[in-house]
Amino acid sequence: MIDESKITKMINDAKNNNHHKFKQAVEMIMIFKDVDLKKGFKIKETVQLPNKKNNPSSICVFASGDMGLKATNANANKVLDTNQLAELGSNKRKIRKFINEYDFFVADTKIMPDIGKTLGQFLGPRGKMPTPIPFNISIESILSKFKSSIRIKMSGSSALSCKIGDVDMPDNEIATNAITIINAVEKKLPNGDKNIKRILVKTTMGKIVQ
Repeated sequence: MIDESKITKMINDAKNNNHHKFKQAVEMIMIFKDVDLKKGFKIKETVQLPNKKNNPSSICVFASGDMGLKATNANANKVLDTNQLAELGSNKRKIRKFINEYDFFVADTKIMPDIGKTLGQFLGPRGKMPTPIPFNISIESILSKFKSSIRIKMSGSSALSCKIGDVDMPDNEIATNAITIINAVEKKLPNGDKNIKRILVKTTMGKIVQ
């Protein structure tokens, strides 16, 4: 298991190796060993980061009426009501473009069946099926959670890559995000940290640090 001080140093080294002037993300690559990919081992997790990125995850809310209004007031990136959902469902090209624009989808439980019929075949394979919102749950808290979350996935490969922060965030905050993700991944591995072969860190356009 890599400790926080070690990964903090790796993050600092990655930043110092970056000579590009535009703002970049800090990324972590996890390489695994002794996992049986032939038997379909995969990881699909949503992890809430303790320290928010400068560019929060984008969220689309499927809701009408009062919940739709609350989602709009809570600054959801997009709110679609049932009529707009029906219009979207008739254009496959538009659907694919729409799905790629958002990191997460949430929905009023009452319209989940409609979403399944119109968008299920597109959202499902991408692991983006909406999270249902019960009527008694605060939409503000749901949006706050997902804005600070990332989706991590590994399928058919012995490695995964994910964003852990931005270069202008403090090193220790990025490191805390990294450790949170590592802990979440370890719980999904057959033998925990024994299945982690190596952890690497880099900026978007920078060199890999290990």
